Amino acid sequence: MILSVILLAVIGAAALWLVLDPLRRAAPEDPDAPERDRLIAERDQLYAALTHLEDEARRPDLERRAALTLRALDALPPAARGGSPRRSRTLALAGVGVAALLTVAGALTFVPRWQLASLEPAEAGKVQAVLKLPSLKAAAQRSGANADYLAWGRAAFDSATYDQAVTAYGNALKLDPRQPEALRRLGILLLTRGEQTGQPLAAEDAQRAALLIRSAAQLAPNEPESQLLLGFALSRFGEDQAALSALERYRTLDPTGRDADDVITALRARLNQNDPALKLYAGSCASCHGTAGGGGLGPSLRASTLSRAALQGVIVNGQGAMPAYPDLKPGDLNLLLDLLEKWQREE
Repeated sequence: MILSVILLAVIGAAALWLVLDPLRRAAPEDPDAPERDRLIAERDQLYAALTHLEDEARRPDLERRAALTLRALDALPPAARGGSPRRSRTLALAGVGVAALLTVAGALTFVPRWQLASLEPAEAGKVQAVLKLPSLKAAAQRSGANADYLAWGRAAFDSATYDQAVTAYGNALKLDPRQPEALRRLGILLLTRGEQTGQPLAAEDAQRAALLIRSAAQLAPNEPESQLLLGFALSRFGEDQAALSALERYRTLDPTGRDADDVITALRARLNQNDPALKLYAGSCASCHGTAGGGGLGPSLRASTLSRAALQGVIVNGQGAMPAYPDLKPGDLNLLLDLLEKWQREE
């Protein structure tokens, strides 16, 4: 931030020196003056439009036009030195205004981009979402369109401005109650409201939150966030096995996602301590078939249609890339077979 302020001060000082320089000199008639004045006026209009921009979709076009205008100005021959003091004063005052606009435009557009470059991607995304909030909110309130409410809600949620997210997503659901993103995000905000306010969550609010999140997962089961938030919600209600299944599916849908790592670790620890079959499975099978049997390097055991006898044969004798486990004790083998059959029935 300090570096940006210093840089702006240097730019402003240099601009002021350059535009006030005509006060000390006179200039003969400039044959390119009409075209120069036209380009300067166009440049000023573009800078003003960038400074007060409400629709971010227009920014690339305005910046492109501003760049073309500056390039055309640079292509003109330098204005001759000297001339009438009155004209010089006029040019100087105009230049001061341009310098001010340039400084403000830099502060509102270029400087934040320099600052964002030094942030982590997640932090940069959050800052960008905060900067977009006012224009997105205004657009949604002006149009009342579902897409605009979703865009506003998404930026508010991503920037942790949760009160605005609730308002935006709530309005979106009034227009269409079957929107997975709005359902699951409102659900998780309701479920975690106690952490934000320091007040305990009422039972009816917890049930309402669970319904919203489950509905979103049913509407969009293949969206990673649906399974992620479903897993978080289920873990809060003590449904550890179902939570682990949802989070494992999230990891399958988004292999680069790391948001659930800590919860998955905690769930595995709890389940393995309480269930000897899961503990045995975790030590011998989970590395290939996933901690909840949903598949990984190996196929999904939950989707398997093999009989108990066939499953036993694969475990004891191996098959394809699957290694054999001929030394399993009969009791351990039965525990594994019971677990695999239970998973088959759940699907």
